[in-house]
Amino acid sequence: VQLQASGGGLVQTGGSLRLSCAASGSISGMLSMAWYRQAPGKQRELVARITRGGSTNYADSVKGRFTISRDNAENTVYLQMNSLKPDDTAVYYCNAVRYTISSRIDYWGQGTQVTVSS
Repeated sequence: VQLQASGGGLVQTGGSLRLSCAASGSISGMLSMAWYRQAPGKQRELVARITRGGSTNYADSVKGRFTISRDNAENTVYLQMNSLKPDDTAVYYCNAVRYTISSRIDYWGQGTQVTVSS
C-alpha cells in the first residue's frame, strides 16, 4: 500500500486546513490510520489516530481543534485542522498499520508541509 498525503499549505493563525491521505489499496484491513507531525529540530509525534473500529485518540495539544476521519470506500483518511496555531507548523505524515501473523507493518506517506503564520 502506498500513501499519498496532500492538503498542506500556508495559513494564518486561527485558520483551517484539511489534510487528505489517499491509499493505493484498501484501508479497511488496516488496524489503524494516523497522522504524525515533525517540526524542525523535534521528534516525530502522533497527532491523531483512528482504528479500524472507528475509535479515535488525539495528542493533548490538538484536542478540540483537530478531527481525524476515514472513508473506507474512498481509501482515504482526513485530518480536519481548525484554530491553527504557529506551534502546529510541521511536516505532517500519514501512517497506516497492519499486523500479519508474525509482525507489525507500518506504511508511511511522503509528508505534507503545514505552515501557520502568526
